[in-house]
Amino acid sequence: MTLRVRSCGPLRGWVRAPGDKSISHRAAILAAIAEGTSRIEGFLTCDDCLRTADALRALGVPVDPIGSETLEVRGAGLEALREPRAALDMGNSGTGMRLLMGLVAGRPMTVEFTGDESLSRRPMDRIAEPLRLMGARVEGQGERLTPPVTVHGGDLGGITYAPPMASAQVKSAVLLAGLSAVGETTVVEVAKSRDHTERMLAAMGADLSVEGLQVTLRPGHPLRATPMQVPSDISSAAFPLAAALLVEGSDVRATDTLLNPTRTGLVEALKAMGAALEVADEREEAGEPLGALRARPGALHAAEFGGDLIPRMIDEIPLLAVIATQAEGTTVIRDAAELRVKESDRVAVMAELLSAMGADARERADGLEITGPAPLHAATIEARGDHRIAMCAAIAGLIASGETVIEGAECIATSYPSFVADLRALGADCIEEEAHD
Repeated sequence: MTLRVRSCGPLRGWVRAPGDKSISHRAAILAAIAEGTSRIEGFLTCDDCLRTADALRALGVPVDPIGSETLEVRGAGLEALREPRAALDMGNSGTGMRLLMGLVAGRPMTVEFTGDESLSRRPMDRIAEPLRLMGARVEGQGERLTPPVTVHGGDLGGITYAPPMASAQVKSAVLLAGLSAVGETTVVEVAKSRDHTERMLAAMGADLSVEGLQVTLRPGHPLRATPMQVPSDISSAAFPLAAALLVEGSDVRATDTLLNPTRTGLVEALKAMGAALEVADEREEAGEPLGALRARPGALHAAEFGGDLIPRMIDEIPLLAVIATQAEGTTVIRDAAELRVKESDRVAVMAELLSAMGADARERADGLEITGPAPLHAATIEARGDHRIAMCAAIAGLIASGETVIEGAECIATSYPSFVADLRALGADCIEEEAHD
């Protein structure tokens, strides 16, 4: 699919971005091993999350769609999982693959995981290391264990593990494996990563404690089926909010948005740059804080970002780079080398994308430097199979002269299927075209 974007007048109105992707994955997985039937409202029906649902079905769990954004999951505990008859094809879902690797590691089964071309380049060694220490056997391709990956599960022992980087996926995989282990499992982080797995485990009856950067799980407590409401994904809501910050005269609200403090790094970064971003209607549902975010344009100034803030906005850093093109001064993003092993090398690709559109963007080993403000001009951008790259190009296109053309934009459906419709409803000039041979 090709997406064509032109500069436009003010964007105004409200949007409710789709359900949170991270929470949708975890809700389905934990419901699958709970005892009883869980109803998940607001489940994100993007390809990544649907792949996780399909994988759970292949593992013997009844997962039924009820309407467009509701799943009914009939769990019967960990022991009910069954070895799949074929490899689990996770498409482009790195989160789904990594979490499910942890889940099956403690079960007496052999499971092969495959993915699309992009996922097949992403390393799984960071998951394999702790799972091997716990007693599982994990095989993959090359030193970094890229997919296809095979997990030979069985009897596990609890461990204390300190990942070298802050990673919610590593932490979650270890905790999921710990549910089947003998003895307690502890993860000690270098910095706080998103904590949805811990919150959900605790709400479902797991014996779990959190002390600072240390999470400890004691097995032997069956999970209880629980109704769940998935809040709006802040990683998706960030895109229409960013557009409102950049397009003169705009005023956009994103409602029911997840405000978990492990996920609000972008909000803090934008406020540090002087962005007119307000939080309202704060409340808590199912253990997760949420509220409404309102964005309007205003003068932005450069800032430097690194350290503990980076894990709390890792998915939004490419978008922060787009915003930085319109800030006065040089914005520095460091400690973000993790971006190089996402769906694309997001450091290199964003530097190339922004430069192609006239920005002063320079690649660092661990991040980016962007000097602004810079007038942007249209370009033809290849999405590289990366949904966030495609959406970043679209937001940049809203303030660029001429028509920005984004090739391969179908990947946007990986996380935000209604992205174009939501932008158009706010007043954006963007058109989707089907690709033709």
